[in-house]
Formats: sequence, structure tokens, C-alpha cells
Amino acid sequence: MSQVDQNSGFIDLLLESQVVSREQVNEAKTMASGGTMSVGEALVRLGYSTGEQVTQAMAKFHGLEYVDLDEVRIPERIIELVPETIARENATLPLKEDDDILKVVLSNPLDIETIEKLRFILNRQVQIALAPRESILEAINRYYGQIDGESADSMLQEFTDTAIDFTETDEGTEDLGDEDSGSGPIVRLVQLMITEAVELRASDIHVEPFEDRIRIRYRIDGRLVERDSPPRRLLGAILSRIKILARMDIAERRRPQDGRIKITAGGKTLDLRVSVIPSSNGQSVVMRLLDQDNIRVGVRQLGLSEANYAIFSDLIRRPNGIVLVTGPTGSGKTTTLYAALNTLNRPDRKIITAEDPVEYYLPGINQVEVRHSIGLDFARIIRSMLRQAPNIILVGEMRDSETASMGIQASLTGHLVFSTLHTNDAPSAVTRMVDMGVPNYLVASSVIAVLAQRLVRVICNRCKTTWQPSESILEQAGISPEMAENAEFSRGVGCNYCNKTGYRGRIAIFEIMKITMGIRELIFMNESSVAIRNKAIEEGMTTLYQDGLNKVMQGVTSLEEVFRIAKKTQQDEEAEGSDKVEN
Repeated sequence: MSQVDQNSGFIDLLLESQVVSREQVNEAKTMASGGTMSVGEALVRLGYSTGEQVTQAMAKFHGLEYVDLDEVRIPERIIELVPETIARENATLPLKEDDDILKVVLSNPLDIETIEKLRFILNRQVQIALAPRESILEAINRYYGQIDGESADSMLQEFTDTAIDFTETDEGTEDLGDEDSGSGPIVRLVQLMITEAVELRASDIHVEPFEDRIRIRYRIDGRLVERDSPPRRLLGAILSRIKILARMDIAERRRPQDGRIKITAGGKTLDLRVSVIPSSNGQSVVMRLLDQDNIRVGVRQLGLSEANYAIFSDLIRRPNGIVLVTGPTGSGKTTTLYAALNTLNRPDRKIITAEDPVEYYLPGINQVEVRHSIGLDFARIIRSMLRQAPNIILVGEMRDSETASMGIQASLTGHLVFSTLHTNDAPSAVTRMVDMGVPNYLVASSVIAVLAQRLVRVICNRCKTTWQPSESILEQAGISPEMAENAEFSRGVGCNYCNKTGYRGRIAIFEIMKITMGIRELIFMNESSVAIRNKAIEEGMTTLYQDGLNKVMQGVTSLEEVFRIAKKTQQDEEAEGSDKVEN
């Protein structure tokens, strides 16, 4: 039986159990047609099924055992049968031993190469059981960390306990290749720091110097978590190592620098965008981890409600106009825009982007990076790309009147333009463009919609429990008793899967303001953002806060998260009042 036939077999099981629909399978097949992933992986990536559901169907189809690694305890003597390097390299874990047969856990039953490799290396017969790849990798970290694991924290303790001294020279040019100078451990420390951040699903690594210590923090699900602090004496060596990896000038300590590092960790290829700025106590470093998996999401996986999904899907298929995405740094604007481009990326369309910098490289799309050093800014790129006859244009950010004017010109000449702004909500984007010097009549005639978004943490599926908030909390949130009756309030207890936080992953909350005739008239009259907001709500716009509440009542996130991220506006309170009157 061919691999295609076998894929079809377990997919039929998913269809029979109504886990996925035929349309969703077809979409996954299209996504997997490039050969970079299987149909099962595409179904998980698209959010149509979980890794557990796909793996269980594969196990049933192939007549193999499915293992829930959170529910089993593997003895240490069994773990020791497979070296850590082999386990990590092949994403496998020993499960049990019977005579000369070793049962191991894999995620793919068709990976004959790995199975044969394990038989050769371990010199024994191998049987396989199945578990999701993510569960296997987590279990590897859990078990091997207990036996002989090395972490960044353990290495820092090692440095603290030793008297190795790294003197920060005026030039900052320590030779990291000299093992005698203690640079070997530093190489390993930086490597472990990055690997640990990847395993913890961090989006950023912050290395911040202070007078008496170096503070290391990871941003996990939007929250900064502090790790063990290296001694201050290691600052020069750590900075030099990071700069070498990012191809920066290690002798430059007075000016900010930017660079990139490409790594492979946990079976993933990641780009690290590195920023170094001088501070009063030394140079501060932020490394942003850019996971290529993030660019493969579709519009459906963004977290849009059904109503907002219908609106956004219609907007991105308009032949011309400007669609603005607003929100603070780290609110998922790039992911949203790339999801839209992925949907629109077809052989009959030409798409050009202007970005500062290019965060992810998209196949089939022409991406241009801003280079201020040679005068290549957004406005100049837009002016040039219009001669390339594109259908769709993405402008990384409308920072000034010239860029905004060029974007408007592009939209008025028959192009669909995507761009971002930094504003607190959707209506404020209009007044922000007017403040930049763009005439209000041009804003009214070119902008077709503004989407504002924030990211909230998702309650962990493994420790989620039902929860009923008190009447006072519901009243404070603006949830009526009638709304609460049909709600599914949840909270996370905290488990190993979510690092005891009760949350794992993030999802966006949105407000989409379509520029209707009524709103266009207000823009022509140069009305305030409050008036525009009132009109948008009157015409049916769901605010950020309301969208957050909807996700709370669906059990996706918590009230605490929505209170932290989205503020309740006067308009929201007025809407609550009208709802109560109607009820």
C-alpha cells in the first residue's frame, strides 16, 4: 500500500468519526501538496484537528498502540536504554522492554528510515507505538532532564560556583575560540539559552545588564519570565558570542546594531532577529525568535469569530483599497497580514511587500527590505514597486505622511494595499492618518477597513476546569445573567504542560471597522475618533472588549486576561446598558 493510500486510510477514520469535514481535508491536502508536511500535519496546523486525534486515527488504522505520555511513567532503567542524543535526534522514546524487543514511541508509523536506524544503533528488535510529536519532545525533556540533562540554569550555577573570570575589555573583542580563556563554556551557555527558550515556546530572549548582575528573561505567551542571572563578569563574553553569531561588529559598543541568527532546534528551523542597544550599564540584547511555522497559518486559524471571519474574508478579496491592521508591538499584526497574503497567494496574482525588516520569507511573494543607509525607505520602495505591476502590496508600517500618501496613491490606482499603524483601537487609525498630514478626503476614499487586535493567553486544555464567576465579577465585566446562562466559563489549574501557569498559547481578539458610507461622511466632516467609534458600534462593530468577552464565555480565555489586555470603553458600557433595557 502506498503512503498516499495509507494517508487516505486514517483520514477516512477522521471523517467517519466526524473529527473533520471533507472540505477541511481538501484544504489540508492543498496545503500539504508542496511536500513539506503530511495531510495530518496540515490538519493540525490549520486547527481542524488536534495532534492527539490525528495520531489516534493513525494508530487505529495501522493496528498500533496509542500512548498518552502524560498518563504513563517510564522507569529510569528503560530510559537509559536509549542515549539522549539518539532520542532527541529521532524524536523517539523507549517505552518498555520485553526479552530482546524494545518498544519505542514515534509520531510517524511510516518513518521506516528512523525505525531501521534505531534497530541498527540499538542492536535489537524494535516495536513501535504512537504518540503526538509534541508530546514525545516534551517527554524527552522531562525524562532526560532528570537523568543527565543540562540547562542554562544549571550552567549558570556552574559559573557561579567557579572562579572563572571574563574581563570585559574596552574593545569588547574577547576571543571566543580560545578554550583556555573560558570561552568554550560561554559558547555552550548561549546555545543552551537559545535552546531552552525554544523548548519553553518563548518569543523573545532579553539579556539586560545591571550594575551587579545580568538579567535573563524569556517572553512566554506574552509574559516575561526571569531565569537565573549570570554573574556580571560574563557580560563581555556573552555579548561577544551573540554578536559573532549575528554577524555584528563586536568592537562597536556605542551604537545600536541589528543582526540575524539562523538556528535549528527541536527539529525546527528558526530565525533570531537580534537587537543590541547601549545602556547605562552596558549593552542590552533582545533576540526575537521567529518560527517559520507561524507563517503557514490561514485566516481561519487567526481566532476571528464567524461574523468577523466573513467580513475579513470579503475585505481581503477586494480589488483595491487600503486595509489597515493596528495594535501595539507584539500583538500579532504580522501574523494576520501574512495569513491574508497566504490566502491570496496564487499564480495569477503578483504580490510585493516592503518590510522593515523582513521577518519571514514567504514563497512566491516578492519581499523588499527597507535599507535606510542607502535611502531605500518605504516611500521609495512603494514608488518603485508600482512599476512592477503588482496586484497586492504590503507596506510594513505607515510611519509618515509620505509613506501614507504613496500607499493611498497605490490604492487609488487599482491596488489592494495592506499596512499597519500603531493605535489603540480601529477608529483612532483614521485620526492618526489625518494627524500625519493626509487629507481627510483621501483617507475616506481609500481606506476600506481597519482591523485592531490584541493577543490574550489561551487556557491550557490539559488542566482546564469549569468555573462560575460571582455575580459581582459578572456585573463588573458587563455580562448579564441571561448571557451567563449559556456561557462556558473556564480556568486553568496549572500543570506541567503549561508550566503551572494555567495558560498555553495565545489567540487574538479583534475589532473590525468597515468604512461604510456613514463612517465615510464622518471622516469627510473631520469628526473625532469617539464619534467614528460610536457610529461603527451603531452599525454592528464588535469591540476588542466584546470580542474578548465572547472568547471568555466560550471557555477559550479568562476574564483576567481580557481585563489585562482590553479596556472597557464608555461605548461598551452604553451597549451593556441598552442590552439590559432590551432584556
